[in-house]
Amino acid sequence: MTGTTLTQAGTTRGVSTATLLTAGAAAGPLFLGLGLAQAFTRDGFDLSRQPLSLLALGEHGWIQIANFVVSGLLALAGAAGFRRALRGGPAATWGPALVAVLGVGLIVAGVLRADPSMGWPAGAPEGNPETMSWHSYGHGVGAMLSFGSLTVACLVFARRFGRVGALASVLVALATVAVMAWPDQDSISVRMVLGSALVFGWLTAVSLHTITERKH
Repeated sequence: MTGTTLTQAGTTRGVSTATLLTAGAAAGPLFLGLGLAQAFTRDGFDLSRQPLSLLALGEHGWIQIANFVVSGLLALAGAAGFRRALRGGPAATWGPALVAVLGVGLIVAGVLRADPSMGWPAGAPEGNPETMSWHSYGHGVGAMLSFGSLTVACLVFARRFGRVGALASVLVALATVAVMAWPDQDSISVRMVLGSALVFGWLTAVSLHTITERKH
């Protein structure tokens, strides 16, 4: 046998489609699980006013940076899995592409940290900083790419499902937009967690559904 890996249905270059989709399904639980674990264990952090992004600052900030990057890599793996699994079907082009944008956005948001604000870390301004650094702008762009791409993906993937699945996907997208656009800045950090839970939960469900679908 040459250096080329023998492939079977759903397997290319030694990594199966199911494995890639499982990685994509794990992106959300990892990101939210590790983020919330830090939020409730790092002394002085207040989730009611400090967004999870700020956990990338301070003594143990590397944990949240790694959380962003690893979650992004898992999402990219999931995008590759969707690209294989959906080939030739509905959402075959834009579905995987939007999940890939999610992955890139998470990595960008992890590498480019937000500025200290909302009292975190200790000594930071109690509100928003008067000026923003370039990397804080970059962090915001990465975060918007992540949320925006996955919300649109809900609508794109709806074409693949029956009436109930399509309706659920559309409702997740609408609920996410409503939660994130709610005009109350004091609750933005909590609403970002809720919005993340909605779209990441959807991604996990769709990834696992696609694995099951391929088996049958």
